[in-house]
Amino acid sequence: MNKYLVEYYRCLERHCKLGMLDSLSNENGYFRFGVEGLYYGHLCRGTLSPKLNGNLHDVSSHVVAKNGTTYLPFDVTLIADNLRFELYPTGSCHGKSSFSSLLAEIYYLLRPLLPDAVRKHLQKARLSDWDTLKFPRWPVDRSVDLLFEQLLLASIRAQGLERIPFIWFWPDGAPSCAVMTHDLETMRGRDFCATVMDLDDAYGIKAAISIVPELRYEVTKEYLDSIWKRDFEVCVHDLNHDGRLFKDRKEYLVRVEKINAYGKQYGATGFRSAVLYRNQMWFDQLKFSYDMSVPNVAHLEPQRGGCCTVMPYFVGDILELPVTTTQDYALFNYLNKYSIDLWKHQTELIIEKHGLINFIIHPDYIQKPRGWGVYNELLAYLAQLRDEKKLWIPMPGEVDRWWRQRAKMTIVEDQHGVRIEGEGSERARVAYASEMNGRLVYTLQPVPALD
Repeated sequence: MNKYLVEYYRCLERHCKLGMLDSLSNENGYFRFGVEGLYYGHLCRGTLSPKLNGNLHDVSSHVVAKNGTTYLPFDVTLIADNLRFELYPTGSCHGKSSFSSLLAEIYYLLRPLLPDAVRKHLQKARLSDWDTLKFPRWPVDRSVDLLFEQLLLASIRAQGLERIPFIWFWPDGAPSCAVMTHDLETMRGRDFCATVMDLDDAYGIKAAISIVPELRYEVTKEYLDSIWKRDFEVCVHDLNHDGRLFKDRKEYLVRVEKINAYGKQYGATGFRSAVLYRNQMWFDQLKFSYDMSVPNVAHLEPQRGGCCTVMPYFVGDILELPVTTTQDYALFNYLNKYSIDLWKHQTELIIEKHGLINFIIHPDYIQKPRGWGVYNELLAYLAQLRDEKKLWIPMPGEVDRWWRQRAKMTIVEDQHGVRIEGEGSERARVAYASEMNGRLVYTLQPVPALD
């Protein structure tokens, strides 16, 4: 029961004693846990709703503290998995868009022949109900993070603790983390990428460049080297970007073997599927260290859903770095906004939970002055957050390495105080969770002064 909470905070197990009140019901449904948290799964106490409505039962009143253990009306592991792995009703099957299968087949068959204006019109019509969706919550869903906060707070209360030490989320005490990624969908995007990297470099921000291996454009060793030599990072972007990667299990296995081979050839440790189509239950076949195919909120994506967390999480051996901001294509073409206001709002919400801010910017779509200006403004905003608030802006591969190191670190509390042990611990910081005015708050342990 307490495994996920300990993994999330990297705290001592004795500080997180969780149990379940009773056996779970057979029914699945929606419920609340606290004022903000919205969840899906089984309960052993409380009322489930098969549909989202304004009267969902808040099961926090059923929580019982006894002998230092917090007893819950649900299984934490199952509830967190339901959200992070999108195991709740989304209106579409895993690996398929919200189009019917037949319509999707027709669309992708004709897509190369359709003018841009027609494609944009069809895509916009398909997603026209995006602002009526109640779950996940737009524009950022932090349900998983809120769940763990509530559970750590309950643990503090149940054990009568003043505070709980844990390993801070990011290196060197950074308040949050942002990564920039560029997906190259067409030859135009590939050829414009060097110009985009020039702009990134002007702001001191490096990015991951996602390359489509087949059919879209030629990928030479010289081109890949031109990215690596500038200290940017290469990722594999699907196989041929036809939207069919997760359509059929048998075909998927054939394609993923090729994808893995391209990953080895490119020296890439990261992967992203086309159009953010995904089936996390199939990720075990990907031979990559990290993935970036799962949106936090997928209201403006062909495949609805979302992982409902702003933190990295493991899908088997793969680390998922969720896409936590709206794609540039959706911002420009679906919302008709040429402004960074939405990105700034999403960034502020993510920083509140000290999460990962993950951007997808396509060199294909920012070549005109309006898009170029918006991207320039975004980079300036991120650079300002880095300089003024110490926002950490690494490449995704660096986040992957850090999160894996952190997952193996241990926090030690003895007569000498509290310290962190393990590879990379020199960059780790001890933090404390405590209660203030009924809410969980974090404080960082001061860094000892140098002699």
